[in-house]
Amino acid sequence: MALYSIGAVARMTGVAVGTLRTWEDRYGLVVASRSAGGQRRYSRDQLEQLMFVAREVSEGMSPGDAHRLLSDRGSTAAVNLERGTGGVLILLAERDPYAASYLDYFLRTEGYRVELARDGDEAERRFAALSPQLVIVELLLSGGLGGALIEHLKPSGALVIAISPLAAGDVSAELGADAFLQKPIDPVALLSTVRDLLGTSALTRPRMHSTQ
Repeated sequence: MALYSIGAVARMTGVAVGTLRTWEDRYGLVVASRSAGGQRRYSRDQLEQLMFVAREVSEGMSPGDAHRLLSDRGSTAAVNLERGTGGVLILLAERDPYAASYLDYFLRTEGYRVELARDGDEAERRFAALSPQLVIVELLLSGGLGGALIEHLKPSGALVIAISPLAAGDVSAELGADAFLQKPIDPVALLSTVRDLLGTSALTRPRMHSTQ
């Protein structure tokens, strides 16, 4: 299951970070989990709920009424994903050759261009040379230096998905990653997370394209 940072959710919904915090405090309906350091982390179901509220508010409904409507709406329905990658370049920094090949296969199958890096130094060189839009970083890269790589890349504005065999959602949130996935990674979860962040899923496409 993917976990999204509040910054990523704000970008995908078009709702300011401060407003998301206010909605959580005021209405108590979409309540993010917290990392050990207090950073908010949202599930994909919660992202869908906030997309629903944001859409209703943009159409003239008050936030309170939109949250009441969300409550009446009940459980969220499954969202169909759409293709349309536009040849987006993804840098995959993964130490395990088998895992790298596995993720590379599914990403390329969906039309993404993928560059592989086996360690932190290679990842930094490829990032500087290619300027990928999204980077997937294994936290245990180069003996556990994946976190340092994320901190180095985030100021560039690149989207970052942290992955790890450990339950490291808290760590990834503190590092500033936009989303976290725990291994073994389900291909559907991987692709939905990539599409959500890029604004090319059925869930995030209308909102993110309208704010660009």
